[in-house]
Amino acid sequence: MGIVKIGDELHAELRKASSVMCRSINAQAEFWMKVGMLAEANPSLTFTEIMAQQLKVADVHVSGIKAA
Repeated sequence: MGIVKIGDELHAELRKASSVMCRSINAQAEFWMKVGMLAEANPSLTFTEIMAQQLKVADVHVSGIKAA
């Protein structure tokens, strides 16, 4: 485990996003870092495709769930 220094403005946005997404600030930062790494490694994929791929890897089935 290490310490990552980020700017105040990004930290403020991270705090707001973590609240909306019901994640801790650290979990939100990890999510953004993981998605960013996956996006850099797969530049032809959209965010939606990356998320679908990750859900499939985790064996999450959302086909029967309806959006509100």
